[in-house]
Amino acid sequence: MAENKTLTTQTGTPVANNEHSLTVGPDGPTVLHDHYLLEKLASFNRERVPERNPHAKGGGAFGEFVVTEDVSKYTRAAVFQPGAKAETLIRFSSVAGEQGSPDTWRDVRGFSLRFYTPEGNLDIVGNNTPTFFIRDGIKFPDFIHSQKRLGASGLRDADMQWDFWTLSPESAHQVTYLMGDRGLSKSWRHLNGYGSHTYQWINAEGERFWVKYHFISQQGVERLSPEEAEKLAGSDADYYRRDLFESIERGEFPSWDVYVQIMPYEEAKTYRFNPFDLTKVWPKADYPRIKVGTFTLNRNPENFFAQIEQAAFTPGNQVPGTGISPDKMLMARVFSYADAHRHRIGANFNQLPVNQPHAGEVNNYQHEGNMRYHFNSAEHRTYSPNSYGQAGGPVADPVAGVEASWEADGTLVRSAHTLRADDDDFGQAGTLYRDVFSAEEKARFHEVLGGQAQAITVDRIREAFFQYWTNVDAELGAILRANYAA
Repeated sequence: MAENKTLTTQTGTPVANNEHSLTVGPDGPTVLHDHYLLEKLASFNRERVPERNPHAKGGGAFGEFVVTEDVSKYTRAAVFQPGAKAETLIRFSSVAGEQGSPDTWRDVRGFSLRFYTPEGNLDIVGNNTPTFFIRDGIKFPDFIHSQKRLGASGLRDADMQWDFWTLSPESAHQVTYLMGDRGLSKSWRHLNGYGSHTYQWINAEGERFWVKYHFISQQGVERLSPEEAEKLAGSDADYYRRDLFESIERGEFPSWDVYVQIMPYEEAKTYRFNPFDLTKVWPKADYPRIKVGTFTLNRNPENFFAQIEQAAFTPGNQVPGTGISPDKMLMARVFSYADAHRHRIGANFNQLPVNQPHAGEVNNYQHEGNMRYHFNSAEHRTYSPNSYGQAGGPVADPVAGVEASWEADGTLVRSAHTLRADDDDFGQAGTLYRDVFSAEEKARFHEVLGGQAQAITVDRIREAFFQYWTNVDAELGAILRANYAA
């Protein structure tokens, strides 16, 4: 039997005693120069980094993505070429709750997927819905505040949620998803994921396409009943996290098929919906899903904190052959996510093992900052251009580093997206309710919204609530009013 390793300080000094502080006699005061005690307590006090503001509660796993089809005519990205394979990392989450919140509260589920590609990390940071509540990042702090807690009582509040939603009609499509069956998923394994935003693909010839990502669960999309969700919230607050970990532990590896919708670049200029509006979908009748491949989660994290809690996803992580679009929410997220990580984890968050590119190299002139671990050789300069040749550092490559782009011209304004022929805030929400929901789903939807109406305590907000759903569908609004009055 092998001998146990010797306990040490963080700098490798053997520790003589791990049970007793250094004191003046057995009953005297503890001395300040007990280095190991101070190190141990200081480390303990700093075990938690600031939690994410939205998406605080979550879990995840590693896996593998395999390309099974040929989409090379749309993108030059190495990760999407025929037969390509890539390590993946996924983090599922709840949007509104805090770290200790029950997994089964009604909420949108975050679906953040990282591909460790030979050209760097590609992150698709999405949800289990193809839309979102707002279309401009300037409203995002207000939206999250309305879903969190009151300043005075520290309690969540239906009045402020519905006050914000009813005053933000663009939220109707997403709120319809949230109050429907997708708001209570059976597990993280039983939900679809969506990139939600419009992204860009560029092929080897330089042709540009607009793209939406869809991740379709091979396990199927299943729901919890409100009664089941409430029971689990009290009996097993970590139900989703436990389900994912244990399913992978027993070899039941969940998989998702990866699809894209492709819109030719020029068609976006005249399409009947604004294709960069995050509150809208592209109807599949116009742009059918095209399969790309499949990813499977087959490896649990070895350390939850290091590999999941410190995982830092951002939609700014794109690779040659992919890119962003003029979606206002997406452009704001490119800044906001990385900035949040610098606050939460530190300036060098990308040097943590989970955030490093696993299949590519990092070569740049960035240096120093807190928690710096990797560094360049002495010959490597800290500036560019320089005259030191290959030893002096890397050079930009306009061919390898091709970036997404689009045309833009006009006066600087603060304005909504340009409206298209079929653009309105309630139209797609109404279509979802009337044409997609089954009779059973509609009945459950009425019940959920009835509970929401009862939770509102301010008359003007309740009236705005009824008008909001009347705008989605007149019959729906009448049903909700009648049910409330009954």
